[in-house]
Amino acid sequence: MRLGIMVSMLLLACAVQATPVRGLQPPQTSFAFDSLYGIAAWLRQQGREGYIGTDVADTMGIARRKGEVLTAWQRGYRSEGVLRVAQLHQEYILFMVERPDDQVFFYLSTALGGLHKAFHSIPSKNLVMPMERGEAELRFREEVLYWEARAGSR
Repeated sequence: MRLGIMVSMLLLACAVQATPVRGLQPPQTSFAFDSLYGIAAWLRQQGREGYIGTDVADTMGIARRKGEVLTAWQRGYRSEGVLRVAQLHQEYILFMVERPDDQVFFYLSTALGGLHKAFHSIPSKNLVMPMERGEAELRFREEVLYWEARAGSR
């Protein structure tokens, strides 16, 4: 009985410690920091001038003044019908993946904080949904690896 109480207290302590504080992101792995920092640097050097769509900025929660257009350094590639775009605006790195089956995925991140938000859109249905954390992290990691390879190949 005593052992059961101790185990329960230990589990409770671990759960409380693992609960993120509102507004703070849990520490990310060096993978996220190293890769995202490299991608951001590459976009600054090799990117082309562009902008983040106002609807995307609003959905992602990127602050802007009314009527302000958010400029960004960006690169985009199309392969096998899939369009991938990476954009850098200040500290934000935004990845967009548009698939030929009418699905679009958005990932908002920072080099220091990793993935912040992820959305799945189906334009023909005018539908935008937040992604579940597990799926978002998996798909985000795939995008980071894709862009890391692109940045390395220059």
